[in-house]
Amino acid sequence: MRIPRIYLPIPLASGGSVALSDNAANHIIRVLRLKPGAPLILFNGLGGEYEAVLRGMDRSRAEVSVGNYLAHETESPLHVTLAQGVSRGERMDYTIQKAVELGVTKIVPLISERCEVRLEGERLTKRVQHWQAVAASACEQCGRNRVPLVLPPAPLSSWLAEPAHGLRLVLDPLAAATLTSLSRPDDRLITLLIGPEGGLSDAEVKSAQQSGFEGIRLGPRILRTETAAVTALSALQLLWGDLG
Repeated sequence: MRIPRIYLPIPLASGGSVALSDNAANHIIRVLRLKPGAPLILFNGLGGEYEAVLRGMDRSRAEVSVGNYLAHETESPLHVTLAQGVSRGERMDYTIQKAVELGVTKIVPLISERCEVRLEGERLTKRVQHWQAVAASACEQCGRNRVPLVLPPAPLSSWLAEPAHGLRLVLDPLAAATLTSLSRPDDRLITLLIGPEGGLSDAEVKSAQQSGFEGIRLGPRILRTETAAVTALSALQLLWGDLG
């Protein structure tokens, strides 16, 4: 059985003991049905991970002994920022989950012309917290020890006005260029801009190009927004990263 990995964003040190969060405790007690003595892996997002052993537990609480530190990393050599138009519900969750599994460094949700989701106030705060939890859960599953940051949604126009570095790409089904026609950036910094359901408008694509983004197409077929993100990130990792 694969050793469960638990994200615990607190200071960790070999030889100590910690109480798991309520969600983590519920998962190992009620879902995995682990018993005292079961091995775990803990990580806090700062790099590396710790061997651990489940010690005490009751119906809602679990105590863990922290063991050896392991300088283990699975980060991609590419530093990819995914700028993703906000899509509805599970589609956005899926995009974030798969982007994390495919090694993305940071996720910037964007509000664009064709976004069907409107977030503000407490609803916005809770949604960003939810997205960050999705990213952490994906790290637990895929073996990453550094949790990508999910920023609060920003208007596309104001985000495009911010300084940017590295290779900047915007998905455009009408573009002539493809990923295989480009050269890998020396600094391996890449920003990938993808529209929401319905895509980016012609004016938004033009604004992105005026801000230094190069339009690329992924092939002859029109992909859903969540499929486009997975496809583009997979292609980047295969061409210039650590897939294959």
